[in-house]
Amino acid sequence: MSTRNHLTLEQRVQFCQAASQSHASFAAVCRAFRIARQTGYKWWRRYETTGVTGLAEQSRRPRRCPFQLRPHWIERIRQTRHRFPRWGAKKIHAWLRREFPRARKPAVSSIGRVLRRLHLSHPRPRRPRGPARTWPPFRTARHPNEVWTVDFKGWFRTADGMRCEPLTVRDLYSRYGLCVCILPDRSEPQVRRQFVRLFRRYGLPHTIHCDQGGPFGSAGPAHLSRLSAWWISLGIAMEYSRRGRPADNGAHEQWHRELKAETVRPPAATLALQQARSQRWLRYYNQDRPHEALGQRTPAQRWRKSRRRYRGIRPPRYPKAWLQRRVQQRGEIYWRGGVRFVSEALWGYQVALRPKRKGVWQVYFYQHLIGQLHEPDHSPLRPVQYRHRRKVSMMS
Repeated sequence: MSTRNHLTLEQRVQFCQAASQSHASFAAVCRAFRIARQTGYKWWRRYETTGVTGLAEQSRRPRRCPFQLRPHWIERIRQTRHRFPRWGAKKIHAWLRREFPRARKPAVSSIGRVLRRLHLSHPRPRRPRGPARTWPPFRTARHPNEVWTVDFKGWFRTADGMRCEPLTVRDLYSRYGLCVCILPDRSEPQVRRQFVRLFRRYGLPHTIHCDQGGPFGSAGPAHLSRLSAWWISLGIAMEYSRRGRPADNGAHEQWHRELKAETVRPPAATLALQQARSQRWLRYYNQDRPHEALGQRTPAQRWRKSRRRYRGIRPPRYPKAWLQRRVQQRGEIYWRGGVRFVSEALWGYQVALRPKRKGVWQVYFYQHLIGQLHEPDHSPLRPVQYRHRRKVSMMS
């Protein structure tokens, strides 16, 4: 016979009265009401202890919860979330661990439950994963100053109507923000002055990763511009993202999202106030905000200055067997009794011509192959398929 362990209050009262008045066995009474004996004994004990009131439905909540958060921890979580509205449970846990090193702190999952209960967090919608992509062989940063990522955050206007062009520079390994400069435009002299200050303050990186837009890149040979040619002359290698692929510099784009959310909405009244707000945010980002990729440490804990000092342009060292020519103001070189166009970005620099085969010469700018010159057709510099970090030994 099947049993039913759920009875109404009236049926429970009838069962207890029948169990106390009937001369039949307790098991027979349970069978008559089609309940298990364990359920019957439960109702019978409650009836003997508290009467009919004990047969009402009771809360199933445990009387004691040894792992329940104390009220002061809930208040600390709430205050931290209000202070840093964009932080999740992991960052709040890292902050509490730093602020209260000796206390026994709640787990990340507990902090997440508190945030949801206080309606301070909402689950993000899941995005479907796209097909796997083949990424270019970008340099992997294994220590500070191995790769700097550079970009312009999208322009906007301050409250007084002035146009802002934020230049942002960050160290890829430590996530340390080196620069958020509010510039009036993207001109090459403006950007170069900012990088001179950065190089004098922090030293030189090994590689700079940027997109192909101006003033960092161009449509010319090897995507070089006046600015990137200057970087190469300082001894810095170049890496370019593919056109239309911001994910190639995805970590920098995510940094832009945080910068925009916390400093641009709404913008400041003037350029000077916007710059001051950006500097305050940069100090908070470097000194206070923990990063999951860094083991919930701050960028300042993994950052250190570069040992490569800024000493100005370094002259190239080409092999003696290569022909050397200086690029003129119009981007041309004198060669074989005439002029051949190379690149306006290399005006004033020395390039070298390496013989490849009869009538074909490879043109190098420092260690970078930028194109080929063909003697018969008198055409300008022909491009070559540029690969990241394609270099040659200057001793060959």
